[in-house]
Parts: sequence; C-alpha cells; structure tokens
Amino acid sequence: MEDAVSRESVDSSSTGDDFVVVNADPKFKLTGDINDLDEEVGAGKFLSPKMAASAATTPEQNGMELEKVEHAIRGSQSADVLIPDASNIVGPISHSENMSVMGLGSADVGLNQITANRGRSTSLPTIPGTDCTVFDGVTYLGCATVNAPRSEVEIYRNMAVLNDQSQMAIPVTLTVPSTSEGFVGPADGMVRLIDPASSTEIASYRIHRILFCARGPTDSSEKKCFAFTCSHGDTAETAIFQCHVFRCDLPEAVAKILYSFATTFRRVPRSTRTTASAVLPEIDQNYVFTVGIEFKEDDGKGNYSAVPKDKSVFKFRSNVEKRISICVTHTGPIELKIERCFGLLISPGRNVKHSDMQLIELNSMGYAGDGRSYTISGQWDPSEKCFLVLNEETPKDTRVFLTVAVDLVIFGIQEPVRFAVETKARIYPSNERFWYFTKKPHFEQFHVRLKQVEGSNHDGANFEVVHVESQTEMDRKSTGMSLSLSSSKHIPEPVQTPQEEEESDGDEPLLSGSGVVSKEVTDENLLDAWHDVLTKWHANLTQRPKQVTPLARKGVPEALRGEVWQLITGCHDSSELLEAYRILITKESACEPVIQRDINRTFPAHDFFKESGGLGQDSLFKISKAYAIYDEEIGYVQGLSFLAAALLLHMPEEQAFCVLVKIMFDYGLRDLFKQGFEELHLKFYQLERLMQDQLIDLYGHFADMGLEIHMFASQWFLTLFTAKFPLHVVFHILDLYLSEGKDVIFSVALALLKGSRKDLLALDFEGVLKYFRVQLPKKYRTDDAAKDLMRTAVSSKDYLVTARKLKKYEREYVQMKEHQLQQENPIERFERENKRLLEDNLRLEQENDDLAHELVESKLALRSELDALEDSHEALMKDHMSTQKMLTETEEEKRRLETESSQLKEMCRRELDRAESESQRNSAIIADYKQICSQLSERLEKQQPSWDVLRVK
Repeated sequence: MEDAVSRESVDSSSTGDDFVVVNADPKFKLTGDINDLDEEVGAGKFLSPKMAASAATTPEQNGMELEKVEHAIRGSQSADVLIPDASNIVGPISHSENMSVMGLGSADVGLNQITANRGRSTSLPTIPGTDCTVFDGVTYLGCATVNAPRSEVEIYRNMAVLNDQSQMAIPVTLTVPSTSEGFVGPADGMVRLIDPASSTEIASYRIHRILFCARGPTDSSEKKCFAFTCSHGDTAETAIFQCHVFRCDLPEAVAKILYSFATTFRRVPRSTRTTASAVLPEIDQNYVFTVGIEFKEDDGKGNYSAVPKDKSVFKFRSNVEKRISICVTHTGPIELKIERCFGLLISPGRNVKHSDMQLIELNSMGYAGDGRSYTISGQWDPSEKCFLVLNEETPKDTRVFLTVAVDLVIFGIQEPVRFAVETKARIYPSNERFWYFTKKPHFEQFHVRLKQVEGSNHDGANFEVVHVESQTEMDRKSTGMSLSLSSSKHIPEPVQTPQEEEESDGDEPLLSGSGVVSKEVTDENLLDAWHDVLTKWHANLTQRPKQVTPLARKGVPEALRGEVWQLITGCHDSSELLEAYRILITKESACEPVIQRDINRTFPAHDFFKESGGLGQDSLFKISKAYAIYDEEIGYVQGLSFLAAALLLHMPEEQAFCVLVKIMFDYGLRDLFKQGFEELHLKFYQLERLMQDQLIDLYGHFADMGLEIHMFASQWFLTLFTAKFPLHVVFHILDLYLSEGKDVIFSVALALLKGSRKDLLALDFEGVLKYFRVQLPKKYRTDDAAKDLMRTAVSSKDYLVTARKLKKYEREYVQMKEHQLQQENPIERFERENKRLLEDNLRLEQENDDLAHELVESKLALRSELDALEDSHEALMKDHMSTQKMLTETEEEKRRLETESSQLKEMCRRELDRAESESQRNSAIIADYKQICSQLSERLEKQQPSWDVLRVK
C-alpha cells in the first residue's frame, strides 16, 4: 500500500531551522503532534534528568511539526513479516499475506557493550560518556519489509500482526542518542538494542536512516507498542525499508521513547549542519517521466474518434486506420526540455527487440499550451503485413500485446531516450459497436537516472543516461524481493493449480487438464504389437513381456492405457484393495474440507471434472479420502488429486484407487512426503548434480541468480508433471514412469531443461520462474513437440541418467548432510532433534487418542449391537415357545383327526358292505323279475293266436 506522500520529491526543505536534513534521503517523520508527547512526558516522575533538561532547553520547538518530505522505493504491495525466531513458528503462514520468516532484519551489528545489567523496569537513565538515553522494559517483536515507509496504515498493520503473532519476543534494552551528531560518521548517532542479560549489543540502526516513528493506538491492544521504519541500502535501487516493532512493559514508556526520538532529531549541532553536506558523496539525479498513450480510429467521416478501453485493454477494429497520440511530462531536480521526437515505433508483442519495432509516420510534435507536456502524434496503418497480429480478430477471451516506443531528444542529454510502453488489445470486426467503455489514455511511468558528466554546470547541464526503467518493470522485480535471514530448511511450496489471470495468452498459465488426447492410432503395426503383447501377458500374468518397455517409450495407445497401467502395476489381482476401498469410502476423514477445496481446482479445463458435485469430482473426492484414511502416516497431500484425476480418466474409481496405492507404495512416491521431505531434498540435489554435469552453462546461470532447484522442480517430483502440462504429455510421462520406474523423472526434467536452455539463459530470475510456470507447459501443446520431448528423455545418450550415477549423488548428499551435522552447533542439533521428537510424540499421542477414541466407539457400538441382538434373541425365544405350543396343539388335532378318519373309514366300509349286499339282493330280485317277465312274454306269445281267433269270432 503506497501512500501518496511517499511519492513526493526529496528536494523539500525543513520546516524549521532546528530540523536539519543532513542527507537528502531519507527524512524523518513522526506520527501525531509533538505537543502531545510533551504533555505525556512533562510530569517529572516520567522524565529522566537528562531528558527534562533537553526539553527545557528547546521550548520553542514543542509546537513544531516534523517535516513530511517523503522518499520511498515503490515495489510489491505486500509485507514480508520477520519474526525474531523462525524456528519457533507453529503452523503455516498465510500465502495471501505473503509473509516470509526472517530474523531481526538488516541491522548494523556492533560490539559496543553496556556495563550495567538493568532490570525490566522502565526508566530513562543516560550512559556516562555515551550521551544517550537508555530504556529498559522493552521487548523487540520483530520487523517486516514495507514498501511505503511513511504510511501510517502500513506501519499500524505490521504492528498489529507482530504484536499478535510474534512467537519469540526478545527482551532488550533500547538506547537512543541524545543528539543526531555524528550521524554521518561511523561512530555515534546509533540506536542500539542491548541484551539485558549479557550487556552485549544485539543490533544497531543509524539514526539518520530512521524515517518514521509511530505509537500504537491507545484504545487498542497495541497501546504498549511503538515502531519505527529504517532504510537499508546505499542507493535508491538497493534500498529496502523495514518496520521494527517494540512493546513496552508500561504504556507510559511509549510516549517517553517517542519523545526521545523527537528530541534527538531536533538537537542537531550547528557544526554538523554546516559540514554535513560537504562530506556527502555525489549521487545520480533521478527523474520520473510520465508517458500517456491514446489511440484513435478513423470513423469513416473524415474524423478520428478515441479507441474504447476496457480496464487496461484497448478495443481495436480490424482494417481501420489509426492515429497514435503520446503525451510526455516529467518531474526531477531540474527542468529538462524536450527538443524533438526522434521516432515513433510500434510492434506486436512485448519484451520485443529494438530491431522488431516498426517506424510509423509522424504527424506532429511539440509542447502543449501549458508548456509542461510534450505531445507527439503519428499515423498507423494496421493493414500492413508486419502488423498482421494486430489486425486479425482475436478469439473470445483472448488478448494480444503491443509495444509502442517513442525516442526523444532532450536538451542536455547526450543520446536519445527511448520510452517503450507495453499494453494490451483485442481486435474486433470492423463493424463492431461498443456501448460500455472508457476513453482514458493508458499511462506508464519511467524512472530515468542521469549522471552529470565532467565539464558541465548546473545551468547548462550535460548528462548521460545511466538507467531507464518503467514502473511496471520495477513492480515486477520487487515482487520477488525478500530478505531470507532464516537458516531453517526450506519446505516445498504446496502445489497450486494454475488459475486464470486477466492476461493475454502470453501470460496466462495453462490450466491443468488442458489438451485433447486422441484415441486414434495411425500406426497399425503398433496396435498389432500391443495386441500380441497383451495376449501373451494375459496368458502369464506373473511375468511382464520384454516388449512392454520399448513399446511404452513410443506411448501406450489411449484406448489401452487403463488396461496396460493396471497390468504394469500388478493390479490385475487386487481383490483385497478393492474390498478395502469399498469400506474406506464409508468412513469419515478430517481431511475432507482440504480435499474438497483441492478437487475444485483439479483439472478445471477437463469436462469430466468441471461440474461441481458432478461424477468426476465425486469420484475424485472418494479416491482422495479413501487414500487419506488408508495411508495414515502420509494422509492426504496436496497434489495427490492431480495424479488420481489422471488415473480416473482411464479406469473406474476402484481400479484407479488400486493403481494409486501401488504408485505411492511400490514406486516410492510417498517417501517424498516423509521425514521433513528428506527424500525430496535428495531428489533436488541429484537433479542439481545432473545439471552441473550435463548442463553446466544453465547450472551456472541459475547459480549466479540464486535460483534453486526446489523453486521450479517441486511439482515435477510431487505430482509427476500432472499439475501443469498438457494431458498428452502427462499420460506419456506416466507410461514411462510406470514402465521404467521413478528415475525417469530425472530424464524428463533434463529433457525439459535442454529444450528450453537458450530461452532460460536469456532470462533473469523472475523471467525464469515465469517461464517455468507459463511458457514451458505451453511449449508442448502440440503432439510433435511432446514426442520430441519424450524422444529426448529416453533416447539421448548425452542426458542418460543411470542408477549408478544417482547412487553416487546420493552418497555425496549423505556425506554432505553428515558433514553439516558435524559442523552444526550441538545445542541447535539437539534442539532440532528434540523438536522433531516432540512432534513425533505429539503425533503418536494424537494417534493413541484417536485409537482410544475409536476403541471406545467400537465398544459402544458392540454393546449397542449386543443389546439389540439380546432383544432379538428374546423375541425369537418367545416366537419359538409360541411355535412349539402351536405345534403341540396341531399334533393333538392331527391325532384326533386321524382317529375320526379311521372311524369314518370303518363306517364307510360297513356302509359299503351293506350297500353291496343290498345291491346283490336287488340284482337277484331284478333277475327273478326279468325271468318272470320273460316267462310271461313267452306265454303271451303262445296264447296270442288263440286271442286273435277269438277276436275274429
């Protein structure tokens, strides 16, 4: 956060005769009114005799306010918080606050000692012979790097953070010199921090480098705190500003200390005032040029209208002639007049070479009516072939960079000065209409350092240009600036998924999960070879065919990857893991919130994982949770989700979990996360030695910049390249990793470094880190580039990585660590070992508590289940008794029915016999009746003729 005051010129003079500025940079500022401090410390019980005398001798200065002339080097708007003892910090430090652990800060450590060992009560004695005021009962809380050293908001924020979060405050005795005499010399004028126990000096700060003092608000928890900002560095470019925060045992001591600082700056001896300027070395003169750029387009009616701008992006229409207007103003020690414009140039892209800039036609140049701003206008026809990128319609949500440069001839400067402004644009159709836009010009500031050459005078100065730098470049450089005063071991940064930025394609990191992997295979021989191998493999699953490794180097066909990966890792018979997975996903894990956060950032460019709560994210969540429960020692680690997502794209979640477990255990990936990342640091050392042997120029370039391996290779080892690179590269690397083992990561890393060697050698520290984060993954978006990378990794003899060589580097690393341990202070080693044992003890105690809790829960669950079973048994016994009773009754009923049945049968038999006898009797009667009837019929027939005769008669 940069305050407006800190941007003013350093040429302002003091507000009074007693406030003398010895150095033009920096100047002192004190919050509040000096009268308030006078009133607070005016009581005799709060003032030492020396301070009372000081206040009495300068009463006319009480109403005077210290001058507000500011000077600050702009940079990153974050603050790097420095804690006195980094080893005692517990828990992660927030990345959003950009805090890095450091020591006391850049202080001038001396050897002066205070002979008296003072207690913790606050007093204001003076040390005989040293002419300074001593304050006991003061605690040093730490310091933070700041960018606006006179910003009250920033100093109060750091005061609150350090007062709240300081883990190891240091009790000190603070000494403030009574006057600022000697502040241009090395001896006096020092604010010192003394160890009250040993009376040795801890740190010291030159009084003339203290820029700002502030006390904590009286209505807050910082009411006992005060702070001052101090500059470190001899030039404006190397200057670093730090805010040192203290806490007093008594609130009343804060006002006395600030009063002492104010008195010190007011009491400047005349001899110092008159001679200080003579001993100051000459410094370069700094100027700030502000360049505003505006584009106008032909509206087809003979006029030019301003090009609309959305945020920092100009909206161009294609095939429309444009006019560029540039306005230049400046501030500095003396007024510089622009003689003329030497040339107006434009080029697509940014960080372009001077030879790539295209000169355009100038229309006009000269000073505006106010005489302060110099304006240049030129005509630009974007339809020319060299401007093709700036005349073609850009795809949706993409932008292009362009650079506009102006060469100015300035009176008094020997050579022309070039200001190159980088901006962004989107190209629309020529008939596009814009409704919501702004027409404000784009502004860029340039810091120009000039050196006055010999023979020149102040009126007719003759300068040469020392340095020209834009504000954007300064901000970019300051973003990575920090003071690492801690010797603690570096822990790899957590894996972060690339996020979309408001940049063009040139600056936007490649989203994880990007790239299309085709399932088509044009080489039929390759498919036939894999068919033969898989047939042979399935016939004997215990032995891997020899052809697998050479075929995997060419890349496993996408349609076969799921099957091949399972066979290589030995998951063809993993029924135990499958059954374990089905049980694990039903359990709960403490890592679930972290897993849920990470899966939303895993492969966001892939459709399968895009939908929140969709099938892909649900499967990924279950696999990550299951592994966190399965591997209790490692648990869930950031970056695990990327590897699991790559597996999920080729097989069901149960098989993906089995392959993940095999990779973590059988391939040793989990070892990288154990024992304080010791194995990972070994990998870093091995890769560094490989670079030293095989890429000596790149190794030297990184060493000169202070770029360490862990700054770019952590994700390569921890995620197997799955977090940054396109999917077709990721899958091919996994083919090699599973087929040839974990050492293939070194081969791929060397191939990446070799392929980007020339680009990396041409970049600075920040440029290299940005290249690894942005440009390197994008370089392999095409299949041909990826195949070349894999071919280099597995076939290049120059970059061959053998197990023997890695073993040699491992022995070197072990010897180096042993030597470091021997050289290390035994107390520090024991303290670290004790800390590690305490952490292990806490972890084991936590595991014991978890197991005890689980045991209690299991007992409760078993008791509940037993009660339920007993209730069920009782109910079943009742049912059994009832059933037995029903069975007895049923048997009795059966016997009764059998008796009745037998009786009924007997009665039926008797009735049948009677019916048969009756039937026989009836049959006999019927037979007799028939016989009688037959006899009668015969008689009738015999007598019929007689009857006929008689009837005739």
